Amino acid sequence: MTEHPTSHEGRQPLAARPQERARPRQQEAPPGAAATAAIPGPSPVPNTAKGPVPNAVPNPVPGAVDAAGPAVDPQTLARREGDRLRFVGAATRRIARGIDLDEIVLGLCRASVPTFSDAILVYLRDPLPVGDERPATPFVLRLRRTDRLRLTDEENDGGPEGERLRLPVAGSQAGLLPAADLCEIRAGGALAEVLRGVRPVFGDSAAARVALPELLGAGRTVPTGHRAILAPLRGRRRVIGAAVFLRGPERPPFEANDLLVAAQLATHTALGIDKAVLYGREAYIADELQRTMLPDSLPQPTGVRLASRYLPAAETARVGGDWYDAIPLPGSRVALVVGNVMGHSMTSAAIMGQLRTTAQTLAGLDLPPQEVLHHLDEQAQRLGSDRMATCLYAVYDPVAHRITIANAGHPPPVLLHLGGRAEVLRVPPGAPIGVGGVDFEAVELDAPAGATLLLYTDGLVESRLRDVWTGIEILRERLATTAQLTGPDHSPPLEALCDDVLDMLGPGDRDDDIALLAARFDGIAPSDVAYWFLEPEDAAPGRARRLARRALSRWGLDDLSDEVELLVSEVVTNAVRYAERPVTLRLLRTDILRCEVGDDAPQLPRQRRARETDEGGRGLFLVNRLARRWGATRLSTGKVVWFEMATR
Repeated sequence: MTEHPTSHEGRQPLAARPQERARPRQQEAPPGAAATAAIPGPSPVPNTAKGPVPNAVPNPVPGAVDAAGPAVDPQTLARREGDRLRFVGAATRRIARGIDLDEIVLGLCRASVPTFSDAILVYLRDPLPVGDERPATPFVLRLRRTDRLRLTDEENDGGPEGERLRLPVAGSQAGLLPAADLCEIRAGGALAEVLRGVRPVFGDSAAARVALPELLGAGRTVPTGHRAILAPLRGRRRVIGAAVFLRGPERPPFEANDLLVAAQLATHTALGIDKAVLYGREAYIADELQRTMLPDSLPQPTGVRLASRYLPAAETARVGGDWYDAIPLPGSRVALVVGNVMGHSMTSAAIMGQLRTTAQTLAGLDLPPQEVLHHLDEQAQRLGSDRMATCLYAVYDPVAHRITIANAGHPPPVLLHLGGRAEVLRVPPGAPIGVGGVDFEAVELDAPAGATLLLYTDGLVESRLRDVWTGIEILRERLATTAQLTGPDHSPPLEALCDDVLDMLGPGDRDDDIALLAARFDGIAPSDVAYWFLEPEDAAPGRARRLARRALSRWGLDDLSDEVELLVSEVVTNAVRYAERPVTLRLLRTDILRCEVGDDAPQLPRQRRARETDEGGRGLFLVNRLARRWGATRLSTGKVVWFEMATR
């Protein structure tokens, strides 16, 4: 005796296909509302006046019965039970393969149709509860997906695989009964009682005859001759939906064991949906955590242009320990930071956030790069003995056209010169952050105008297919090749350069997160800088006004003279009042005019409201009203008070 193979991957058993071809062609209903599905109407009885329909035998699928009568031999029953068990095994495996919500629901539909039923409707709670939270909104079910038996290949070409399809109907379109898209469950109603009972029920049972019209919509029910099973979907804590399995009149009716099959399908689907919702929530938290840990946007400091990229290791591991940052410093300088905490987890991301915050705080103190790494190392040790990270910290000075770099076990940066030569900078490697008890060394290098500095994490250059130094050499060659395309007198566009660097990663090359920070050095020309030392004496404010007026006249900014002289006089007066060493005055002309006054007093000035009888206290009030921006930064040797004026 030959067994008919059971459905696998949602296909009908081989023995059922001849019968399927013998069925009369069903007429497709016209497109209706986007949010509606349909319940099959009565199918015509095959015309047997001209002879029996070929292969019109009962479909030997799980749940089939012998059409000749109730007497079935034990061997046939055993075969059917084996088919049913194999079907349940294949169907549950298919459902379990899904990761997200849509994949799981699609797995249920494809596993059920056409092997177990001709059509299926899947309703899910809206919104779906997450974990142990108790829904505060009314119990509402939304029609999530419908699927139906596809009779011919022509019908398969009618639309995308994932779109909602109308269920097969026979006869005129008048028999088409659209199912409601939303259903609010009434407490104490028939549908609520069926869902509370958890067990699947036949569509012709007393409870389902009242519950199905409530689910499908007022006045709608399963047409005569069709069979249905209503199966609640219960997750770990509560009912999260319902599934309706439908069979047409030409197929054998559901039998008692089919309720067990429906229960297995519903249970596996509900548990999978629960896990998918929890996974979706964790992915959302991971995305939000990563987004808050990395800068929303890069600053636009004077004399340098910046671009960045971040790529997670994979869609399933979006949280990592890689980070980058650009921090404006006094004197129009900027700190460039890139780092990598070991691991891909929430813990790695949390440690990365703490180290990034620490680096920003240390940068605000204007410490040398090696001192910043030393304090980061101490912070990592306080977080735990196994908290390891690599970091590269660089400070660029656009006035001096110099860059100071300190490294803590990180891959060296690459400098792309204007002529197209790419150079791997010789930076002392240092030990990773968290080792403890080691000194870090800084090196000062030229940063010529037009050059581009590329900072990156090891995910860009290291993989299972190549080591770090091989990847660095590939990166250097890629940068040189890209620069040659733009010619020796032009630097490649910064954003396009970042994209081109990432394109060097082939399939399977990316095993780790990638953080990329590119800095194009424009610098500030010496002719756009004016710098003086002023003795801390009463005549200093007057001298500062005269020097500022001359510089503005040389730059063609005479229309700013009155306001700038007033503000320079006020800031220098405050500096002379507390300074013991010479005060510095610097003017920088770029797209804005920036004035910086430095002294050796650590106290930062703060704006206060002066009384009518006070002789002073109005200097910072004037600065705040007239300047475009202003601020004060504490240095290791004192402080700098600065303000900016628009030049246009």
